[in-house]
Amino acid sequence: MASRADNLASNFSLAKFSQATDLKNRIWFTIGALIIFRLLSYVPLPGVDPTALAALYQQTKGGVLDIFNTFSGGSLERMSLIALGVMPYITASIVVQLAASLSPQLAAIKKEGESGRKKLNQYTRYGTVFLTAMQGYFIAVGLESYAGASGIQAVIDPGIMFRVGAVISLVGGTMFLMWLGEQITARGIGNGISLIIMAGIVAQMPVFGAQLFEGGRTGSISPFAIVTMIAMIVGLVLLISFMERAQRRVLIQYPKRATQRGVMQADRSHLPLKINTAGVIPPIFASSLLLMPLTITQFAGNSVDPASTAGGVLQTLNQYLAHGQPLYMTLYALGIIFFCFFYTAVVFNPEETSENLKKNGGFIPGIRPGKNTATYLDYVLTRITVVGAAYLTFVCVLPEYVIAQTGIPLFFLGGTSLLIVVNVTVDTITQIQSHLLAHQYADLIKKAKLKGRLR
Repeated sequence: MASRADNLASNFSLAKFSQATDLKNRIWFTIGALIIFRLLSYVPLPGVDPTALAALYQQTKGGVLDIFNTFSGGSLERMSLIALGVMPYITASIVVQLAASLSPQLAAIKKEGESGRKKLNQYTRYGTVFLTAMQGYFIAVGLESYAGASGIQAVIDPGIMFRVGAVISLVGGTMFLMWLGEQITARGIGNGISLIIMAGIVAQMPVFGAQLFEGGRTGSISPFAIVTMIAMIVGLVLLISFMERAQRRVLIQYPKRATQRGVMQADRSHLPLKINTAGVIPPIFASSLLLMPLTITQFAGNSVDPASTAGGVLQTLNQYLAHGQPLYMTLYALGIIFFCFFYTAVVFNPEETSENLKKNGGFIPGIRPGKNTATYLDYVLTRITVVGAAYLTFVCVLPEYVIAQTGIPLFFLGGTSLLIVVNVTVDTITQIQSHLLAHQYADLIKKAKLKGRLR
């Protein structure tokens, strides 16, 4: 049954878009910020030879580097200032949110409202600086060590000054991206961090499409495999679009109230519980946690003697945790399932919701207000989260399995990438519709006031 908002949304006209000046300014700001993000991906690190780096990347491409390169929009391949993208910020967010759930001190800060949220955001920024500095140092060391292993000197002047400069540049690039994402969220359309990740993935689309059809032209990829891959993508996009809008509506009833005519009537509404309450966060969190140690071991492994114990351990880790390996896909699936339940518990609190309903006089028919309502909401949410976790796991792991079996390194076709692109697109369009609806409401109010004055 469609709500009044849905009916109004289906009736509004895009002709109002030209009159929504604030919405147009927000869209132009978002486009401008994303253009700046793409331009920065072509600015190389100081002290790096771009030509030698391109040849070096062709020798070392594959596995975790290609996955990381996809999320960074090709920045890692060019070793730009924003080579690490926003992944350190996402990883730091994971750590802070986990700590806020486990630590009583951080949990108390979280309950302080807006001031507590600002404190936790500040801790997240500190964590981002630390993780970016650590990953940046390993990248600098890895670039220097690759010269001895491959014979290609990508670093013009190796040494401590290059490492310090690389770390400072990568930290500055990641922090600028984090600030840019916050500006998009505040002054643009959609979630800034999600849009930056999506822009990086979409920027790789022409490259991966060209690789797919070039493989079909040369015969390395069969036409049947190409058709199957395209059909799988279309099917996954349709499944994602359907599941992201699926929800369980819990009936909420309010006591009878007296109207102006003296007639008693009872109000009813619905509490919508999304099947996938966590959104794109679980696959992003799971992939971030897997990418960080893999990146460190892959870069560090080049500076360690393979015959030594440490070198053997690093090679074993890279072998068993490589992209497409059973252990990698198992850990990836378990990470998605865990973060589905964890993040759902973070964003939706049944006890707080039941208290708010009780204060406003609302109740679920057949369920007593208070603790019983919280228990019922937790019961419903747990069961629909099982469905949501199964859906996310299927969408993210199936393409990984297909890519591992076919050997086609098209990581844009991965479930995580498709999920991010579709979900962020749907959320952004929803926000645009909300702004248009708000503009339409404002016009209706102005017309009503004008008619009242004329009378």
